[in-house]
Amino acid sequence: MSTINRRYDIDWLRVIAIGLLLIYHVAIGFQPWGIMIGFITSNKSWESLWIPMTLLNIWRIPLLFFVSGMGVYFAIRNRDWKQLLLERSKRILLPFVIGFFLIVPVHVYIWQYYYQFAPTYSAHPGHLWFLGNIFVYVVVLSPLFFYLKRNEGGAIAKFIKLILRTPLGFIPIMAIFIAEALIIDPKPYEMYAMTWHGFFLGLLSFFFGFCFVLAGRTFWGMILKWRWLFLVAALAFFLVRFFYFQPLTPNYLLSIESNCWIISVFAFGHKYLDRPSKALSYLSRAAYPVYIIHMIVLYLGSLLIFPLDIAVPLQFVFLLAFTGIGCFMLYELIIRRVSFIRPLFGLKRK
Repeated sequence: MSTINRRYDIDWLRVIAIGLLLIYHVAIGFQPWGIMIGFITSNKSWESLWIPMTLLNIWRIPLLFFVSGMGVYFAIRNRDWKQLLLERSKRILLPFVIGFFLIVPVHVYIWQYYYQFAPTYSAHPGHLWFLGNIFVYVVVLSPLFFYLKRNEGGAIAKFIKLILRTPLGFIPIMAIFIAEALIIDPKPYEMYAMTWHGFFLGLLSFFFGFCFVLAGRTFWGMILKWRWLFLVAALAFFLVRFFYFQPLTPNYLLSIESNCWIISVFAFGHKYLDRPSKALSYLSRAAYPVYIIHMIVLYLGSLLIFPLDIAVPLQFVFLLAFTGIGCFMLYELIIRRVSFIRPLFGLKRK
């Protein structure tokens, strides 16, 4: 995004979304089911952590896809389709390929070592699966996005702006998300990684993220005006889910709740975060490389901390601190400063 008309709130939400994913992954290490999805887990579980985790897990990944779609809107302001694909290939596809063959196998090896399995090389997308999805979305949707951007005064763009002038405009959008949930029928709903549910939910989120920015100031003013409505609705759906349906909440209700949370996040973010800062400038560059490497640091921390005979909350705090500090040290001392390494983590060469 250029400095002119830059949306600092969207930059902040991207940083926050990646930070929440990192914290969530640390928390998985304290759930007894973590080992079943390839995490190193503590012998001392902390199952009450599941309360904030279950609040987050139905909207944390879709939020990233929404923000990624918004980013494409700003990216195509000064690029043609060839420039967009080249830029996204460097920023998304190259780190995905490097992660697939070099980054993920390292933390898989640490996992094998911890559980005393025979060490094997395992090329795998792992936690970087959503990068592959995003690149596919860019390739598939960029013709439509360029058409809409060039024809912002056309019938389709006007229709998008019209329906997003009021909260009622979210009814057809939520109906589309509900249809996805009913047709794919994911079990569980929160299983996004390398599933058709994750692919199509991400595709919809990516597309509507673009549309939200295309809709302009009227849309953002509308969600700002009704932000408390969306937040109260999200909390109400969560309480019903947690106290009545859990763990068998119908997918259509999860879809509605997820979108209420996401709209609330965008509204409050727009109100309080749309301003520049030195912290944002640094974190917006660091967040992507930190996320790429965080599983290696997390598993190394698990290797060292989980055998310690200390209280579970202390294990969590130590592991979170180890992961955060370790990731930023690698970013600051190596990734950020070594020119030929920078592109491998989505950064431009110096």
